[in-house]
Amino acid sequence: MPKTRAQKAGIVEEIAKRFQGMKGAAFSEVSGLTMEDADKLRVKAAERNVSVFIAKKTLLALAAKAAGIDVLNADTLKGSILTAVGYGDEVAAAKLLKELVKTKESMKLVAGLLDGRMMNEAEVNQLASLPTKKELLGQLVGSLNAPASGFVNVLAGNLRGLVTVLGAIQKNKN
Repeated sequence: MPKTRAQKAGIVEEIAKRFQGMKGAAFSEVSGLTMEDADKLRVKAAERNVSVFIAKKTLLALAAKAAGIDVLNADTLKGSILTAVGYGDEVAAAKLLKELVKTKESMKLVAGLLDGRMMNEAEVNQLASLPTKKELLGQLVGSLNAPASGFVNVLAGNLRGLVTVLGAIQKNKN
């Protein structure tokens, strides 16, 4: 049964709210997705602070325009579209859909949104291969800690050398 204008307006309003608070979004074709796959996807999405939903391309375009995003239009997207909207991390939505696309050969990433700019399939794949914010912060902490660790190891090396020399002297005296 077709949706009424009021129902469609409610859907557009809900999607616009999701778009307003987003850090990034990714879009993929949704062919071949089973309900079991969709349930698993929702669980993974909730863990990563990502919202996933399927909506008509025209409603997505209207919602994007209502949210102040003028670059998304219905002609940009092809086929049935699964949308992932990330709130905590810029790459979370793209990573989530890329993982799903790897398991489902009938699906593919088609586009994305980041900082109000539309991205093509190649750019979304590139974005999905970047480390998350947590991983980058971990690498930063490791890099900042490396000089101190190296300094401690150098000092410990001198002490080990001294202990080895003293041990050899003691053996020679016995």
